[in-house]
Amino acid sequence: MGKPIVAIVGRPNVGKSTLFNKLAGKRIAIVDDTPGVTRDRIYAESEWLNHKFTIIDTGGIEPESSDIIIAQMRRQAQIAIDMADVILFVVDGKQGLTDTDNEVAQMLRKSNKPVVLAVNKIDRNALDENIYEFYNLGIGDPVAISASQALGLGDMLDEVIAKFPSHEYEEEEEEYVKIAIVGRPNVGKSSLINKILGEEKHIVSDIPGTTRDSVDSYVEKEEGKFILVDTAGLRRKSKIKEQIERYSAVRTIASIENADVCILMVDATEGVAEQDERIIGYAHELNKAIMVVVNKWDLIEKDDKTMKRFKDEISQKLSFLSYVPFLFISAKTGQRVHKILSEAKECYNNYTKRIKTGVLNEVIGKAVMMQEPPIVGLSRLKIYYVTQVGVKPPTFVFFVNDPSLLHFSYKRYLENQLRNSFDFNGTGIKFEFRERKE
Repeated sequence: MGKPIVAIVGRPNVGKSTLFNKLAGKRIAIVDDTPGVTRDRIYAESEWLNHKFTIIDTGGIEPESSDIIIAQMRRQAQIAIDMADVILFVVDGKQGLTDTDNEVAQMLRKSNKPVVLAVNKIDRNALDENIYEFYNLGIGDPVAISASQALGLGDMLDEVIAKFPSHEYEEEEEEYVKIAIVGRPNVGKSSLINKILGEEKHIVSDIPGTTRDSVDSYVEKEEGKFILVDTAGLRRKSKIKEQIERYSAVRTIASIENADVCILMVDATEGVAEQDERIIGYAHELNKAIMVVVNKWDLIEKDDKTMKRFKDEISQKLSFLSYVPFLFISAKTGQRVHKILSEAKECYNNYTKRIKTGVLNEVIGKAVMMQEPPIVGLSRLKIYYVTQVGVKPPTFVFFVNDPSLLHFSYKRYLENQLRNSFDFNGTGIKFEFRERKE
């Protein structure tokens, strides 16, 4: 079995994301005074008294609103409630009981799930006068907390773990492949993840910028276990005006740093833009495993040369990604979507590949015999020995007479020789050159 799931729910702006960040031990969810900032479900791992569990931060629930985004947020919160083992219902102790709180409580009663009621924004001096009206919700004893000051969280978590199912949960031992899907706003990232998952987990609309946080989805397929990270679309810096969008841009960069495989999603009707180069260029600098997925391929008029022409155009603009596989898909119709995880797993396998030292030195020795390093000044680079020192990315240390004698063109030659000899398709590889006396 997986870990217990705790869903944090409540109306907008009661402090759910602040509480989520405290429980996660780091800033994962975006926190802002603007109601409706958290739109999708956000996942993190947490632990209390040796009980490990998954927490989900949800968008604020406004039962009566007809706004399309808020209506979808309400659906997302309902999905989180359905998934949860325990629901952590957060209300605002400063503002007091509201009609919306009562409507959310009614929604939770219908779920028949165990609920812990957390009255947030309570300092010790205001405890008596602010907490008792929440007994009127009829869903148990309220627990006073201050998420921002980390007050009362221990008592609240005691209540949460007491409501966990009685059966034991086994740790997941198999490693998950973490895939970050990046790209400009509105290229279809959320639609693609929904298609892979087979459920409407992510908010999908024609309004650019719908996904503001980086959102994790866990999926098991025959290819293996994966975490799919739906990132906020990155705009050019001059177009990032909202403070929330600035947070989202930072979070997308962090998602790239934490990913094993980065999928650049490109809109076939628009092609590659400068911003696409910037996003995936960062992943390339980190030597991540990378794929390029061209979406909305169903909207393109095609002949037998269309795909090659598109690939050549993209490859020209992303010339630094000569090692990267391409897929042409339609998230809307499902065309070739089934190939994405198997291709990503192959990139990951190459990202974690190890080469035996003897074989490695044989290949590099032959490469040097075929083409000696160029003379720099009065001296020539000598390579004595090569060894692989790490994976994620595959990292190779070359012991040489003088690293300053390495010409960038020869480094590229050595990389090409390694790529031709071993399958490093879809992953960056890292070289280090260290001095060693003969």
